[in-house]
Amino acid sequence: MIIYMCDMKDIFSHTIVITNRNLVKGDYLEQLKRVVSFEPYAMILREKDLSDEEYAVVFREVVNICKDSKTILFMHSKLEEAYKCGYDSVHLSFSDIAELGKYRDNFKNISVSCHSLDDVKMAIAEGATQIVLGTIFETECKKGLKGKGIEFLKEICIYCKENGNIPVYAIGGIKPDNMRDIINAGANGGCMMSYMMTI
Repeated sequence: MIIYMCDMKDIFSHTIVITNRNLVKGDYLEQLKRVVSFEPYAMILREKDLSDEEYAVVFREVVNICKDSKTILFMHSKLEEAYKCGYDSVHLSFSDIAELGKYRDNFKNISVSCHSLDDVKMAIAEGATQIVLGTIFETECKKGLKGKGIEFLKEICIYCKENGNIPVYAIGGIKPDNMRDIINAGANGGCMMSYMMTI
């Protein structure tokens, strides 16, 4: 599928950017400024290899980048830190949702990574307001892992619509040229890392 520039703004409005500074060839923060200028729906500040202290420094910088934009910034798997600083949007790995408990009411946006219908059911029960569902297509990040495909995505999107109208964002091999496919399958959009860190 050929994407023309007139379509790109719409595609970005359905995109969650997943950050990975190791993929950026130039200045990391300048790249994030560039990405935010495209007005993506959201950004998850992933950077899992940073210490809590290092992450906090980068997070403050990226908050400033996003503050005057439409882009929602999600803190990645830092529940206690988000609670302490009064930040209201977190993204959690599925293994982290057991810790959500006492913090749940402090967050407006709770995004959870899921890989099965059972994961999705538990995430919604624990208070997820958004599902990041993978892995839909094979990706460079997880070479050899076969994508679960469009039919799996459709099944999950139907369940989420019928159980609280929870938005679903596909992850894994998502690019501008297949974004329409996942939206047509019922997803609200998709997550892009490699494309957004190198665009």
